[in-house]
Amino acid sequence: MRIAVALMAAAAGASAAEAQACGPDKLGTSRFVEVGTHGGLEVGLKTYPQTIPLADHEVILTFDDGPAAKTTPEILNALADECVLATFFDIGRDAEALPEIARREVLDGHTVAHHTYSHPQPTLRYMSDAAARDDLLKGMIAVEKAAYAQEFGAGEPKDLKDLKLHAPFFRFPGFADTENLRSWLAANNVGTFGVDLWASDWIRMTPEEELKLVMSRLDRLGKGMLLLHDNRQWTADMIPMLLRELKAKGYRIVHMVPGPGTGPTAPAPKGWFSETGRVTNALRPRFDKSAAKAGDGPIEVKPAPSE
Repeated sequence: MRIAVALMAAAAGASAAEAQACGPDKLGTSRFVEVGTHGGLEVGLKTYPQTIPLADHEVILTFDDGPAAKTTPEILNALADECVLATFFDIGRDAEALPEIARREVLDGHTVAHHTYSHPQPTLRYMSDAAARDDLLKGMIAVEKAAYAQEFGAGEPKDLKDLKLHAPFFRFPGFADTENLRSWLAANNVGTFGVDLWASDWIRMTPEEELKLVMSRLDRLGKGMLLLHDNRQWTADMIPMLLRELKAKGYRIVHMVPGPGTGPTAPAPKGWFSETGRVTNALRPRFDKSAAKAGDGPIEVKPAPSE
């Protein structure tokens, strides 16, 4: 734990130095929002009927499925160049394999959260509840050890209630949650994070195409929590362009950090429905077919048309 405290102190010092070096030409991070998860939290309009409150032209950047050896450092460099902070939902197995990159995410001032150990295929819904819990817990422990240098001198926890998370934020792979897992997370004060906007970068595209897609969706909604993937080369190449475009259009970056209590949250607009529920239902036949040869790791899946 002493190492973890030292890492956090170093991160705070690095963030302060970065803030001093940021001039008006940089996008920067405009404010921090403390997100409490006591008793559970479910946010992200693509899946849940509430989200993190944001003002017009405020954006939260989140990344899934890292760390990756090449692309994650490229994205970290681009974020540092613009003094921008983001939340990384790391896969435990990949953080375990690349601890120096997971640790850098923390030292750079980012929030590092959780995204299972193995990113099961096709989704956690095709696992038993016990197996899914094991994968979640194993992933959280791996990220805590790699990113935050948490030590388990008395042995690794066997249950989530015994694990103290630096960032009690979790995102379901494919947003495929289950009632039992959501209840288990809530009972252990872990928040479930969906997202408000997709970059759809699970589809191969050019950086320019991705930028156009992201900005069209963001301009239409006006604000929101954005999902990107730091293991995609086209996204890594797009990020510097995105940050410049956000700056040019007057968008401001909000950074999520763990906080006390629960929330805050803002309700969904009138007429809300779960987009991920619609997409998951549309993809059910494909998932059922692939479940017979299920494995681990992110998979390429084209979503049902959403616009």
